[in-house]
Order: sequence, then C-alpha cells, then structure tokens
Amino acid sequence: MAVRAVRGAVQLDRDEAGHMDERVSELLTAVLERNQLAADDLISVWFTATPDLHSDFPAAAARGLGIVDVPLICAQELDITGAMPRVVRVLAHVETYLSRSEISHVYLGATGALRKDIAQ
Repeated sequence: MAVRAVRGAVQLDRDEAGHMDERVSELLTAVLERNQLAADDLISVWFTATPDLHSDFPAAAARGLGIVDVPLICAQELDITGAMPRVVRVLAHVETYLSRSEISHVYLGATGALRKDIAQ
C-alpha cells in the first residue's frame, strides 16, 4: 500500500452554505468513488477556497459525509486577477493500492480547465 495525493476542484454557482455543502460533497464523493476509496483510506484533506467564498468552511461538507476522524484544514486561495471565481479545491492524502498513474483526479464542470493535464 502506498500514500498518494488526489486533487480535485469544483466551482460553485453562488456563495451560500447549503450550495457549498452540496457541491463539495459531490466532489468528495466523486474523489472517493473514482479512486475506489473509503473514508478509512483518507490520511488528511486540504481544502482551499477562492477569496469570494466565505459562507462556510468547505471541510464542513466532509464532516457531513461522515468523515469525522480525518484531519481536515481549510485555507484561502491566492487572489489572482482573472482566476476562476467561486472555486473549492481539494488535496487528499490517501492510502491506496493504486499506482500514481491510476489515480483519478476529479475536476467537476468548468474546473476541468484548471488542470487539463490531470483532469479526468
């Protein structure tokens, strides 16, 4: 078993706590499913949000999914002119039998344009 990093992102339509919870839950569920992972496989998860998102902590969605004993942290993305707005990014450290090339990085909707090199 190896420690791997899985990336992902999702763009929100609006800055509302319920909407953030829904979209981040969708992202986390896709990350777990596409990589054949369970909550027990998670080591830690970093969340970042663009500066225009302030209605809730993205990590709250993970707690709502039952991910309660994994270290989570939220941070703010750099405020770069012209950057895609209302984006939550995730970097999950996991234990898996998948090789680095088998990891599925999950960029939902328009965020696929952020990392065309690894978005699936």
